[in-house]
Amino acid sequence: MGDDGSGRVAIVGAGLGGALMGAALAGAGYDVDLYERRSDPRGREVAAGRSINLAISTRGLHALAQVGIERQILDVAVRMPGRMIHAPDGQLSFQPYSKNAIDAINSVSRLGLNIALLNAAEKCENLRVFFDHRCVGVDLDTATVEFSTAGSNETRRVKSRFVIGADGAFSAVRAQMQRTDRFSFSQSYLEHGYKELTVLPSEDGRHQLEKNALHIWPRKSFMMIALPNCDGSFTCTLFWPFEGPNSFAAIRSEDDVLRFFNEQFRDAVPLLPNLAEDFRQSPTSSLVTVRCGPWSYRDKVVLLGDACHAVVPFYGQGANAAFEDCTVLHECIAAHAPDLGRAFVEYYEKRKRHCDTLADLAIGNFLEMRDRTGSKTFLLKKKGEKLMHRLLPGWYVPLYSMVTFSRIPYADAVDRSNRQHRVIRNVVVVIALLVVILVVRMLLG
Repeated sequence: MGDDGSGRVAIVGAGLGGALMGAALAGAGYDVDLYERRSDPRGREVAAGRSINLAISTRGLHALAQVGIERQILDVAVRMPGRMIHAPDGQLSFQPYSKNAIDAINSVSRLGLNIALLNAAEKCENLRVFFDHRCVGVDLDTATVEFSTAGSNETRRVKSRFVIGADGAFSAVRAQMQRTDRFSFSQSYLEHGYKELTVLPSEDGRHQLEKNALHIWPRKSFMMIALPNCDGSFTCTLFWPFEGPNSFAAIRSEDDVLRFFNEQFRDAVPLLPNLAEDFRQSPTSSLVTVRCGPWSYRDKVVLLGDACHAVVPFYGQGANAAFEDCTVLHECIAAHAPDLGRAFVEYYEKRKRHCDTLADLAIGNFLEMRDRTGSKTFLLKKKGEKLMHRLLPGWYVPLYSMVTFSRIPYADAVDRSNRQHRVIRNVVVVIALLVVILVVRMLLG
């Protein structure tokens, strides 16, 4: 069965990036069709193992403001101006993310945000949403997408004006592009996976941990984090190696689970009364990084979000980066339409280097959160950064602040951070030399 939607934009994937891009294009006057392989998420629970809370910050909030739902999302988010470190002996230490009290990341339910974006998209009369449509093929030259639909043995072929692949790290749209000449693709997995657990609210509905903080239990080769929800619960995520002595593979019984948590996360055990059962039922999921290029095929197909640059979640920038893709792609289309080929190339050139940098930052921040956040050296370094930022706010800005609380492109932020540190090192060397010269002169009389 075929449909001639050649005047409409087809977006494959109605998750976070796809729904936002659909709302943005529809608001600009394009006729848009959103296709999602899953059923409508409204009125059902999010699938287990896929609900890592999102940390929405400046980049994401800017994109949400473009479709008018920034305030709506902030109203149901929990502000996290810093992280609470849980030492093995149970001691707590709070580490602010910034010297500015206004700076905070916002814990948001993935499902809740997706629903808000779908609702915003469906308010546009020129946008339609089709659930239970799985992409099974793409004709790149004609921008025709083939879908299998739930409850039918037939497939549906839809011809469109152009196709946006927003269908995640294992994108079916990208898979078709990988068959073209000179398309580069790589994916790499961390040796760690993750399981999710839930800290329920207290009997009176309150948070059982500090509400306004991202909680981290750093344990060198592994860690657990907990992000607050507005209903009083926390979503806990255990990041653990798949193999080895302290790993998912080493857990063979409920007793093993309880022993491990009592050894490593003792203060969390009373908050997890159904720990062994929840651990058994929660699936173990993997963590993948995807890099590819180019992100478009002529003026017919373009990718965004995890479909072209999936990153691990440790910098809290995955959703923010996808939303920023939407902002930049929309700007490029507006600037160059009807020359979509040029718009797609410019979008790739503006984003590729920065998203590759983010992938490296995310992996590096995993090591920082897991290995260093509990160390005195790390704390001293962070205090030094905040002091420099306070003394020289116009010149020195910590890398984390540039990435999280500004819209400076990721690679530019890293370049600026490196320049700042080079200047500081050079100044320290000069001061040290001057001190040595003064000491020598004093000794020589």
